[in-house]
Amino acid sequence: MVPDGLRGGIDLGGTKIEAIVVDSSQTVLGQAREPTPADGGPEGVAAAMARAMTHAAEAAKVSTGRLHGVGVGSPGDVDGTAGTVAHARNLPDWEGTFELAASLREALGTDVHLGNDVQVATRAEFELGAGRPYQSLLMVSWGTGVGGGIILDGQVWLGRGGAGEIGHMVVRRNGAQCPCGRRGCMEAYAGRGAMEARARREVDRGARTDLFKLAKQRGRKRLTSSVWAHALHHEDRLATELIERAVHALGTGIASAVNLLDVEAVIIGGGLGVRFGEPMVKRIAAEMQPHLFNDGRPPEIRLAGLGDLGGALGAALLARSAAVGA
Repeated sequence: MVPDGLRGGIDLGGTKIEAIVVDSSQTVLGQAREPTPADGGPEGVAAAMARAMTHAAEAAKVSTGRLHGVGVGSPGDVDGTAGTVAHARNLPDWEGTFELAASLREALGTDVHLGNDVQVATRAEFELGAGRPYQSLLMVSWGTGVGGGIILDGQVWLGRGGAGEIGHMVVRRNGAQCPCGRRGCMEAYAGRGAMEARARREVDRGARTDLFKLAKQRGRKRLTSSVWAHALHHEDRLATELIERAVHALGTGIASAVNLLDVEAVIIGGGLGVRFGEPMVKRIAAEMQPHLFNDGRPPEIRLAGLGDLGGALGAALLARSAAVGA
């Protein structure tokens, strides 16, 4: 017998796709993970997402068609009403607009609801994770890109639809080129994709590093968070330099956002944030301190409490909200 109220959640990331099935109390009953395709465009990514969701449903002993909806947290320009995602530049060949909800609905046989990846993760941390004690917070997702989500007075703040893009705050005028095409963005220094591109350029100039050897040993085409963590553990010089550069940019940009918003807490999540854990959160807090205007009363700096599942849990909350008309 299938329990009532089962929903799916999919977290679409630059290196991995996490899919879960939860019950009405947000307990995870099944989960699965697929690597994000490095090619194949939106169609290939959608197929991998459907595969991951199908495997998660199988683990929960339910068919996807019996789910009361599936929520998706996606990077890029997400239009939840139209069910489309555009300009997801950290995904392969995804510059145009793709009808992701319709594609997944056909594959899974249930309603599909889209939201911004970091915004849904922010909501999950606020309701279920490290953000529960606070009424205002800034979520920073440090992964393939750098994203943000904002809670003000207990409500998700969306602005006109683009609020929270902390990765595109300028931390150095006329600085490094960002994947978005602009210069000096925080993501140009701290995003995993930009860090990997910088590492490749340094190797072409003669720098020595084990980063790419480690990736090959793990069967990875990209420098995932685990590759970076392993390289740091072994004191790889280039990896250490690039991570220090990233932490400096994160501290500068997050402090500037705090000066504007004066939130109670900053939650650090994302693939790199979760992988590096508390020690790196403390380093980011230390980098923030010199740039805080109210330096005698800084916000709490917390590691995301839901770990790798925050985005998928937030996506499942999105499906719950849609089901009740919230």
